[in-house]
Amino acid sequence: MDVLTHRRLCQRAWPLAALALAWLTGCVALSPDERSASLQAWAITQGWQPRLLPGPAFDLLAFVPARTIRSHRLTVYIEGDGLAWLDRHTPSFAPTPVDPVALRMAMADEGGAAVYLARPCQYVQGPAFKGCHQRYWGSHRMALEVVAAMDRAVGLLAADAGASELVLVGYSGGAGIAALLAARRNDVVALVTVAGVLDIETWAQQLRVSPLEGSLNPRDVSVRLAYLRQWHFIGLEDRVVPPAVLQRFVGAGAPFAHPPVVQRVPAFDHQCCWAKAWPVLSRRFAAPSGPD
Repeated sequence: MDVLTHRRLCQRAWPLAALALAWLTGCVALSPDERSASLQAWAITQGWQPRLLPGPAFDLLAFVPARTIRSHRLTVYIEGDGLAWLDRHTPSFAPTPVDPVALRMAMADEGGAAVYLARPCQYVQGPAFKGCHQRYWGSHRMALEVVAAMDRAVGLLAADAGASELVLVGYSGGAGIAALLAARRNDVVALVTVAGVLDIETWAQQLRVSPLEGSLNPRDVSVRLAYLRQWHFIGLEDRVVPPAVLQRFVGAGAPFAHPPVVQRVPAFDHQCCWAKAWPVLSRRFAAPSGPD
């Protein structure tokens, strides 16, 4: 099957429950609360369950398999920026994704124990929406307090699984968060990014958007990640995160102990068709993760 045919198939190959179908086809017509409810209902049908992780700054939502996970190595999937903007000038009311690509990738992971972690203010409602100012899906989406909250949540998920080693997989803006987390933790053994925003300065310049002045730049920690095994996937049709963004991140590091593996995938764009192809792509970095 050629890549163009594969792409067309993956765009229409989702047998979903009715609520999830409304979530995918209704897009931004659904409110953040409706998108959250639809996603959670669909995830349960897939054998996954939501878990709220309260924190001092943000309450974060994770999704974990309904079966109990106990593994020395845990793969944590980190969501992208979600629906941050309604258009180039109007921020959204909440960044709950229309299509949670990282969650679909987590569910497609065949390499071992995997969980999913949403970004601040995604999917949460009511009192759990605390601290959710629009800057946290705008200029401050990678701020120090955001990274600290994600770090705490990753620690809770690792403790639940009894994991001493972590593989961080970040999609889009979640890739930048994953890199920043890897630089501050000592239990990360691999960094995997997909369509990753790994240099916010280059990204803003390429897209001609306002710089993320309240955020940390993942490129600045690339030297500290030179020891780490890294896999980076990018679609050659991606117009949201141009290839130059990854090139600047990889080129900014010190000599690597393990040269990063960069895979440029023809016919893939920013969303299509990562989750559909993930059972195959994820084998490239997967390692056995048996029970303790």
